[in-house]
Amino acid sequence: MSSSSSRIYKNLPITEPCMHTSLSSSYLRIQTQTHTLSTESSQHDSAESTTMGLKCAATLILFSIISVTSSIANDPCPSKPDDASLTVIPIFGKCSPFDPPKPDSWAQTVINMASKDPARVKYLSTLVGQKSAVSAPIASGQAFNIGNYVVRVKIGTPGQLMFMVLDTSTDEAFVPCSGCVGCSGTAFSPKDSTSYGPLDCSVPQCGQVRGLQCPSTGSGACAFNQSYAGSTFSATLVQDSLRLADDVVPSYSFGCVNAISGESIPAQGLLGLGRGPLSLLSQSGALYSGVFSYCLPSFKSYYFSGSLKLGPVGQPKSIRTTPLLRNPHRPSLYYVNLTGISVGKVLVPFSSEYLSFNPSTGSGTIIDSGTVITRFVEPVYNAVRDEFRKQVGGTFSSLGAFDTCFVKTYENLAPTVTLHFTGLDLKLPMENSLIHSSAGSLACLAMAAAPSNVNSVLNVIANLQQQNLRILFDTVNNKVGIARELCN
Repeated sequence: MSSSSSRIYKNLPITEPCMHTSLSSSYLRIQTQTHTLSTESSQHDSAESTTMGLKCAATLILFSIISVTSSIANDPCPSKPDDASLTVIPIFGKCSPFDPPKPDSWAQTVINMASKDPARVKYLSTLVGQKSAVSAPIASGQAFNIGNYVVRVKIGTPGQLMFMVLDTSTDEAFVPCSGCVGCSGTAFSPKDSTSYGPLDCSVPQCGQVRGLQCPSTGSGACAFNQSYAGSTFSATLVQDSLRLADDVVPSYSFGCVNAISGESIPAQGLLGLGRGPLSLLSQSGALYSGVFSYCLPSFKSYYFSGSLKLGPVGQPKSIRTTPLLRNPHRPSLYYVNLTGISVGKVLVPFSSEYLSFNPSTGSGTIIDSGTVITRFVEPVYNAVRDEFRKQVGGTFSSLGAFDTCFVKTYENLAPTVTLHFTGLDLKLPMENSLIHSSAGSLACLAMAAAPSNVNSVLNVIANLQQQNLRILFDTVNNKVGIARELCN
C-alpha cells in the first residue's frame, strides 16, 4: 500500500468492527472475528450488528476504490517490464521528477528554453575532435543549461534510478555522485554498488575524454575538469553497470561528478548518444549494433511520453532514409545533407554553399536532440523568413527568439515548410513549424538564425521540428530515417 493510501486509511471514519479488515492491491478481503455472545443478546443486537457489518463493508469498498485511485496517481508512469524501449520524458512532463516552471504556459516555457539555444549552438559550432584541457565540456552546452528530454536508467548493482538528459551530440555520460560539492538532488552512490570500479589514467578510455588532469606518469585516478557557461565541474572516469529497460551494459564508463560551481549542471546527469568511442552506442557494441531511434513528444504533451528504441529490433520496417555523413573533426555529430528548403510551393533561393557539407570548416547540417528550435546560418534563415512573410502578408512582431510573429487570424495563410534532404523530403506539420503565444493571439515561425555572436557555419535541425517523428540513426549503414509517428 502506498504511503498516500496509508494517509487516506487513517483519515477514514472506520469504526472498531472494521479495524481488522485488510486490503491487498487486487482484491478486498474481510477478516471475520469470533465473538462470545452472552445469553442476554437480543435479536435487536443481532440486527444492529448486521447493519454495522454492512456499513463497514461499504466503507471498506470505498476505501479500496480510493486506495487504488491514489496508488495510480502516485505512480502515473510505472515501468513496463516487457517493454524493450525506454520512455523519453519531456523535462517538465508529468512523468518527470523535475518541477515545471510556474506559472508559465507551455509556450512561455518553450520561449525560455529556446533562449538557451545560443549557448548550445556556440558549443556545437566550436566542437572539434581534440582533447584540449578545457576546450569543451563533457556534455553538450544546452544540456548544461536545461535538459529538454530525460530517460529513466539504473546505474550500479543493485540499480540506482536516475533521470538522465538525452543528448545525441555528446559521447560521454556523467552523473553526480554522493559527496559531490555543489550538487543538489539525487546522486549516485558508488559505495552502494557491488559492480562499481574506478578507472586510472593508464586505461584506454581515459585517453578519450577531454580536459584530462592525469600526471605525466600516467598513474592515478582518471580525473578531468570542465567548464561551460559560467559553471565548472570536476569528475573522475569510473565504470559500473548501466540498465536500460531490460538490457544491461556491464562495465559502462562514465564521469562521476564530485564538485560543481554554478547552477547549470543537469540535476541527474546526461546520457550521451553521439558517435564517439565513449558513447552508449560504442560501449554497448553488438548489443545495439550501432542503431537507435527516438520519438520526441510535443512539449505540450504533459501526460504523454515518447520512446527511445535501442538496437535494430523493433525499428520501423519501412522508413525513408537519407545518408548519414561523418566529419572526422566533429566525430560525435550526426551530419545529413540538407539540399534545399521550400516555403509553400516556392523553393527558397540562396547560395548552395550555405548548406554544403565541409569537414574542414565544420559546415553543413546536423540533427540534434538538445537544441530547441531549428537554427539556420543567417543568409539561409533570412531567405526562408522573407519568403514566409511574403506568403502570409500583414505585419509582424517579435516574441523571444522568434522574429516572425503574426496575428493568429492569418494562420490559415501560413505556408508549409519543407526540408529537402538527399533522398528524402520532410514536410513539417504546422505544429512543428509554428508556436503560439501564451495568450494564443499570435503565431510565430518556430525557427531562427544562428546567434550573431557565433561565427557559425552549422545548420541545426532541432527538437521542436523533430517532435512526433520517429528519427532512426543507423551508424553501421550510415543512414538516418524519418517517419511520422504519434509519440505518446
